[in-house]
This record gives sequence, structure tokens and C-alpha cells, in this order.
Amino acid sequence: MILQTSISSSLQQQPNISPSTLLSRRTPPSILHLPNRNPNDNSIITCSISQVHCYGGTIDYEKKSPLKWSSLYRRISLMENPDLGSSSVLNMWNKEGRKLSKWELCRVVRELRKYRRYKLALQVYQWMSDQRDKFTLYSSDIAIQLDLIAKVYGISAAEEYFLGLPDASKDKRTYGALLNAYVQAKMTEKAESLLIEMRKKSYDTHPLPFNVMMTLYMKLKEYEKVISMVSEMMEKNVPLDLYSYNIWLTTCGAMGSAANMEEVLERMKEDSTVNPNWSTYSTMASMYMKLGLAGKAEHCLKMVEGRITGRDRIPYHYLLSLYGNIGKKEEIYRIWNTYKSSFPNVPNLAYHSMIAALVRLDDIGGAEQIYEEWLTVKPTFDPRIYNLLMGWYVRNGMLQKAEALLDQVFEGGGQANSISYEILAEGHIKVKQIPEALSCMKEALTAERAKDWHWKPNPSIVSDILLLCEQKTDRDSKDALMELLKQVGCLEDENYMSLIVTNDLGPKLSVEKDSTDDDGADMLLNQLQGGL
Repeated sequence: MILQTSISSSLQQQPNISPSTLLSRRTPPSILHLPNRNPNDNSIITCSISQVHCYGGTIDYEKKSPLKWSSLYRRISLMENPDLGSSSVLNMWNKEGRKLSKWELCRVVRELRKYRRYKLALQVYQWMSDQRDKFTLYSSDIAIQLDLIAKVYGISAAEEYFLGLPDASKDKRTYGALLNAYVQAKMTEKAESLLIEMRKKSYDTHPLPFNVMMTLYMKLKEYEKVISMVSEMMEKNVPLDLYSYNIWLTTCGAMGSAANMEEVLERMKEDSTVNPNWSTYSTMASMYMKLGLAGKAEHCLKMVEGRITGRDRIPYHYLLSLYGNIGKKEEIYRIWNTYKSSFPNVPNLAYHSMIAALVRLDDIGGAEQIYEEWLTVKPTFDPRIYNLLMGWYVRNGMLQKAEALLDQVFEGGGQANSISYEILAEGHIKVKQIPEALSCMKEALTAERAKDWHWKPNPSIVSDILLLCEQKTDRDSKDALMELLKQVGCLEDENYMSLIVTNDLGPKLSVEKDSTDDDGADMLLNQLQGGL
């Protein structure tokens, strides 16, 4: 590929920045020190990051309209036949004589991206692109399109789109979007090569590309490279923003040093350009928990509460999750009651966070009670919520109860997603029911195809079914499973197949995680791409 060739040709050794040289004049000696860490420690890193600053939002001088965008969003997101595409709704909207501002359309795109309706979001931008006489698209818009193309059609399509852009559109925003796409796909070599190109073009004078790369290194547990990126930012006088500091904090905690983490916090307090907010203290609480410092973790959670401002709901979700992690049931209910008294409407995500926290503490009675409450007020069915209960039932040998719960959902007009069926598949695997488990995997594929999402089955489930097939010499079921893998493109994915070959972890329930329990790198990457 032309892009790959051009980038690879520019690949060179990154400058060897000596942290000790920087430390002598820029920061206390221990902050960038690499403490000894157990190489066998594979604990998950949690890092809570709030909304991320981006390269610059879409520039638009049209007057901001009332909430007309929400009606348009609902019409697009609730289409009975998504195959018709967003353009069909937009064309009908025009025929009805309703004017559309660019602000409204971009707001719809933002909401669609928030709920991972990437194809519909891309179609909105494609519709605007076809009407250049009405809408002016800037490089920030092009960057969003590139990101969506990568998600919908893959990295190769995003590269081709990038190569076809005029030079004037290949700026820090579009380069940043391609870099983010590489990082999302864990294509380390391409990401590093592209960063070299960005350095040459002086597109590395702001923190976002460094933040994106640091999240990749954090995800790969290459903590020394995270520290190296921080050092490079200091050397080049690139200001660390809130998210740079939060990543740095997380890395220090992951490397086992509470002292280094606390020194980073002190440096952050001394930096007049940033202020530690609730996400900073949420990050520190997570790290303290992993270091076994429960008292310090609780102190940080109190700091989180003290920094909630305005109508921000997200900190409450983190508090529910983190109090669940340290087993403070009374605090979970206290936060929940405070949440409900602070907001007239409680969204699905809040119920998900609350039920996930209770399930984590095995308070299934409390979780079921909150679930029943959710059923009476839910704005829409959300499979992530009943998946939590189904997962607990299956883990505790109650497969029939899990199936009955899903039947009740169907009777009420709800739907399942791929996770729902994978949970049931794992229940059948536990009782060695191969045909039933295989049937669930086929249903999972059907569920995701209906949403036009690209689904790949949990590798551990595939490994467990294959193992059962070997034990029972069930060649037909094995062939059927391999055909399913072929349909979803897994057989050509070497990384995916290596997970199946090397998987020796046994059954691993694919219970959908609370959004606040995600690996910190995943979380930050998702929010970074949302800010492009």
C-alpha cells in the first residue's frame, strides 16, 4: 500500500530522550523513575477520563437551533429498516419543508457516534458531502468521516480515503484521526510511523497525539514508553493537559508506585493550566484499590463527590462502580439515592452502573429489585442491563433462570444482543450441551447483523466449544462452528485465531462490563475518538 510504504520509509529510531536530564530541571526525580514491577502482574488498569479536548471542533457560524436535532436523531436511530440509510430520512425531512442546519446535523452525528451507530453517522456526513453547496465541511469534519470510515469499513478504507484527500485537508486533524484509527486497531508500527510524519510536519505541538499514543502503550503495558512520551512532551515544551496527567497517574499506579502517583498529582496542582477534577481523583482511587490502599481510595472517592459540578451525571456512574469495587454497599445505595434526588430522569446507563455494582457484590436480591424498578421507568430496552443479571445466573448455575429472563424481555418487546446469546452459550457449555451452545452463537451473529455491526465471537467461548467437540468427537458441530468463524472473517484474522489456539483460561463469561470498569486505555481511546 502506498501509505504504508511512505510511512515505513520514514520510520527511524525515536530520539533517545534522557528523563534524568529533564528531571534535573523540570520535575522531581522520582516521578519518571521506573519502579520494579512484577512481570507476571496482568491486573487490569482502570483509568477514569472525562471528556477530552480535541484538535478543534467543527467550525460553524450558523445560529444554534432549538432541540429540533433530537427529533431528527430519533427518526434516524429508530428506523424500522436501517438498510435505507440516514439519507432516506434526511431527504424526507427536506421534502417535509424542514430546514436543516449544519449544527443540527453534526449534533445528530455526535449522538449516533455516542451509541456506536457508526454507519448511520457516516451516512449523515456523506449526505452533507453530496450537498457542498449548502454545507461547508472543514478538516475537522473530514477527520470525523475518516474515523467513521475506519470503524465501518476498516483501516484499509480509511487509508485510501486519507490518500485521496487534497493536501490542504491533510492537517493535524486528519492526521490525528488516522493515528487514532491505527491505535484503535493496535497497529503499533503504523501508528509510530505516522507519528514520525506528524513530527516532521510539526503536528506534534499539542498533547492529543501524545495522549493517543500513550493510551496505546498503556493498553499494551509498555509503561516505559508512556514515560518516554511524557519526557518528550516536556523536552518540546508541549503542555500536558488534564488527560496527559491522568494517563501519567495511571501509569505510575500500574507500575506499583503510589509515591510517584502522588508526586504527579502535586505537580499537576502546581501547573496553572490544569486543575485536578473528579476524573483525576477517580483515577487515583482505582489505582489505590489495585495497590491495596483502601483508605486512600475512599478519600479520593470523597474528593470525587466534592468535584461534581452542574448537571454532570457521569461521576455518579464512576462512584457506583468504584464503591462496588471496594465492597461498600451502603455507599452504593447512598450515591444512588443522591443521584435520583438530583435528576428528574435516570437514564439506562445509571441503572446499568447500579445493577453492575450490586451484581459485583453478589447482592442479587438488590440487583433484581433495581431491575424491576428500571422496567417501570425505562426509556428503551437496553440489553446491557439484563445481561448483567443473566451473567450472574449463569455463573451460579442458573441457566434456566437466565433463559426465562430473556424470554420475559422478548415478551415485553425487547431484544437481545450478541452478549446475551454468548452468556447463554457459556451456560450450555458448562453443562456440555454443544448443539445448544452452537445455536446461541448463530443467534449472536444474527443479532449483530441486524444492527450492521461487525461481530466476532468471544475467543474463549470458541475454544471451549472446540474442546467439547474434541472430547465428544463431534465433527459436525466443529465444522459448523468453523463455518460461522469463516462468515465473520475470523479465519483470516491471525491475531484472533492465535487467541483461540493459545487460550487456556477455560470458560470466561462474557458478561457485559460496566462502562466505568473498562480498561483505562480502552476508555480513553473511545473518548479521544469521540472528541475528534
